[in-house]
Amino acid sequence: MIELTVAAALDLPVDELAAKTRRTAPVAFARQIAMYCAHVTFGWSLTEAGEIFDRDRTTASHACRVVEDRRDDERIDAIIQIVEDVLSAWLTTIENCRTLSPRGAE
Repeated sequence: MIELTVAAALDLPVDELAAKTRRTAPVAFARQIAMYCAHVTFGWSLTEAGEIFDRDRTTASHACRVVEDRRDDERIDAIIQIVEDVLSAWLTTIENCRTLSPRGAE
């Protein structure tokens, strides 16, 4: 969900984000946003955030610093905020569905 949302927001192919190599600067930044959202929005550890892209904890940590620094740009901040809002809404929806499902009542 993170990859799909970030790729859609930045108008990039999803498969580019998952590529093993760095790719272009926009793709690398999109990947950094995805790791940032995995860590900040989903609450995953830096190790878990890096693993979704076959990266290590230090790469995820660097990604979070880069994204935080680039949020000083109002346009970039607005895009990241929208991505965070969409992902938060998705998480809330999933949690609500699980609560309402017959399996959640057990």
